[in-house]
Amino acid sequence: MVNRRSATHTPVMLSEVLRALDVQPGGRYIDCTLGAGGHAASILEHSSPGGQLLGIDADPLALEVAKERLLSFKESAKLVNDNFVNLQQIAIKYDFFPVHGILLDLGLSSMQLGEAGRGFSFQRHAPLDMRFNPNQKTTAADIVNTYAETRLADIIRTYGEEPMANRIARSIVDARPVESTLELAEIIEKTIGRRGKIHPATKTFQALRIAVNHELENLESTLRQALEILGYQGKLVVISYHSLEDRIVKQFMQREAKGCICPPTTPVCVCGHTPRLKIINRKVVIPTEIEQRENPRSRSAKLRTAERLAVQADTYAVNDDSVLFNSVDNPRGGLRRPVLLQKIKMAFLTAS
Repeated sequence: MVNRRSATHTPVMLSEVLRALDVQPGGRYIDCTLGAGGHAASILEHSSPGGQLLGIDADPLALEVAKERLLSFKESAKLVNDNFVNLQQIAIKYDFFPVHGILLDLGLSSMQLGEAGRGFSFQRHAPLDMRFNPNQKTTAADIVNTYAETRLADIIRTYGEEPMANRIARSIVDARPVESTLELAEIIEKTIGRRGKIHPATKTFQALRIAVNHELENLESTLRQALEILGYQGKLVVISYHSLEDRIVKQFMQREAKGCICPPTTPVCVCGHTPRLKIINRKVVIPTEIEQRENPRSRSAKLRTAERLAVQADTYAVNDDSVLFNSVDNPRGGLRRPVLLQKIKMAFLTAS
């Protein structure tokens, strides 16, 4: 059953997100991690009149909560049950491009942690599931009970940044079959003991969730797609909650804000790369002390913002009335974003 109370949960860094997206009346925005719809509702409020939002979430239960929360915006919001790794296909399908802003809030919601039977939390008894979308095949139980010890240790070490990964993996293999969240948490606690306030199973549960949902691979792909969906001066805003996600976002933005990305040993540039993003906040944005006190789960949140630039390959030789954006700073004429995306659309339809 959907927990309706979660729909009133205040989203992380709401004012900072609105400021980073530079939400304007009539703007079009994509919320790639819709959740309970908190960010989306505020985006729609601040983009009124005329604002539009495409909301995406892999979790069908979250989507139901968001639909209820956004009921008063049903004419302005299109909500889609899908994974954000399919961002480009979704935007093409609903003819929702180019856009003024794209948001990714990568945190696990309170609703998902509290939902019975999902297996995200080690604080309550549940099957080892951890799938955002129940239609996915692989569950955490599959990984815990069937993967080789070395592969399991690698997942825990890489995705959980857990230094005791080898010992934990060995204990899990020895205890198979492991059937519940509490059972797995107990195995880990007995193996490495308790140190400080953080539960010893935290990093392993994080690692399993990331592996089950292919979170890091999907994030890298989605960032590349977002670059093509954004219109000129469109904002890409990402909130991450652990170092692996933040590193991917930071490195992506830094790379796309550079000119040449050839290896340092290359004497002459051969890549032809030109900057396509401008980093807005050089220093990562974190929640205020007040928000961290009121919502402890926001403490690890980090927000990064970048703005889509125009490059020579994005322009016409002459102006065209059909172009959505025109820039007085561009002597070559209007931006060719709609034409670029039309080509992407045609290539996608041909491949299908």
